[in-house]
Amino acid sequence: MAGGKLSPRQKMINLMYLVFIAMLAMNMSKEVLSAFGLMNEKLTVANEKAAEKNKIAYETLAQKAAEQEKQYGEAKEKTDKLKVAASELYAYIGDLKSRMTGDLEDKKAYETMDKSKFLDELFFKGGKVTKEGKEFVAKIDAFRNDAMAALEGTEVADIIATRFSTDKVTNKDGKKIDWLKYNYEGFPLIASLTKLTQIQADIKATESDALSALLQGELQSAVSMTKYEAMVVFDKGAYYPGEKLSGKVILGKKDPNLTAEKVIINGEEIASEKIQAGQVILDGPAGNVGDKELLGEFKFKEADSTVTIPIKGSYAVIPRPNEALVSADKMNVVYRGLANPLTISIPGVPSNKVAASAPGLKRTSGDKYTMYPGKGSEVNIVVTGTPAGADKAVRSVKKFRIKDIPPAVGMVRGQYDMVKMPKSSVGNVSVAAGLPDFLFDLKLNVSSFKIKVPGQVAIPVSGTRMTARAKQALTKARRNDVITIFDIQASVSGSNYKIKKVLPVNIEITN
Repeated sequence: MAGGKLSPRQKMINLMYLVFIAMLAMNMSKEVLSAFGLMNEKLTVANEKAAEKNKIAYETLAQKAAEQEKQYGEAKEKTDKLKVAASELYAYIGDLKSRMTGDLEDKKAYETMDKSKFLDELFFKGGKVTKEGKEFVAKIDAFRNDAMAALEGTEVADIIATRFSTDKVTNKDGKKIDWLKYNYEGFPLIASLTKLTQIQADIKATESDALSALLQGELQSAVSMTKYEAMVVFDKGAYYPGEKLSGKVILGKKDPNLTAEKVIINGEEIASEKIQAGQVILDGPAGNVGDKELLGEFKFKEADSTVTIPIKGSYAVIPRPNEALVSADKMNVVYRGLANPLTISIPGVPSNKVAASAPGLKRTSGDKYTMYPGKGSEVNIVVTGTPAGADKAVRSVKKFRIKDIPPAVGMVRGQYDMVKMPKSSVGNVSVAAGLPDFLFDLKLNVSSFKIKVPGQVAIPVSGTRMTARAKQALTKARRNDVITIFDIQASVSGSNYKIKKVLPVNIEITN
């Protein structure tokens, strides 16, 4: 503009014009620097207010967790972890900001904070990121990961991922630039200072979002209709033929995190382990025949006071059985050769007034019986008893199937079917038998077996271990030979019952 064939006057005018533009640029630069400074001040004040607000929210959550630990305990645990991580990163950035302005006499002389030297030397050297720069990025990454873990499953987790992302940034030319360089290399001191204050603001916002999300989640869960279940409440606990039903169906809240401080029923305080999921477990005696009442109260702690909810209900105890109840502890099958446990009772009739009879049936105590079935495939159990006030006895017949104990399997080293082992180990094994899938946990005693080595005659063995003759035959086995242990004779420990069949076990020689 000041060159070419221009007149001296025109050259002077052009030069003055350039100086004027430069002065405008300098003024604009100072205005921008001041704007950054004012923004930094506002962010700092906002961070202080956010810290106070978050402090109150933390205290509120702590109080709720103390009152209802099951409902708010998990949320408090998550926010406590987030609070520690947030405090560490916030303090680290605060220390970095103090170092950046440590040499400045006037911390508000923003127009003089136009140099980028401090962070350029701290974070970058020779075109590469320094150890301090990597530490800065690592601390942001660590906080992001901790915060996302605490808020996993919430919408806030996605916001945090974006808010604290340190991925490479695409510049206006479409090139991928390192996040640290893109944001902090060559920037005026006040601009970088404001960016750091913004990160602190993001930290406080994340704490606030976490507290709101977790508390809102618990509140939504508490009022969700999934917490309710339909309960049928009759005016009476029992009805006779011809009577009309009277009662109601109501929605009741069943919250596993809601437990009362104290529950009293009929003058007695209920044990704490029976107060659970917004309900009380009743397992006391029903009492004698007649109408009964349940009177009491729930006591809940709410803030600094106690809320009392009355309990009122009734039921009837009636002796109107017409059939015996028989249950088989091992299904409706009894096994020959075993002591099969049975429970036999008649509602409304004491166990000592109930009589049960069948071949092999023996009472052990109260309503507990043991059945030792004999021959045949079925057995009938006849039960009789007379309820109090009844004119005649109740008689019931229940049929059970009789089965033999299923085939057992031969075992070595606790394994069955095909077992692989070195030739040198086979002579030392102990042969056993077992019933891996049987309902009863039985111990079987092996009395004898036979062993067949390829190319050798089968050798009978008494007991559970190899004899000298069996070991001699084993010396002729080769690698990959399959040795078969069969014709295993076994019986149930503690009885004379002999297992009808025991499947063979094979041993493959590995070397």
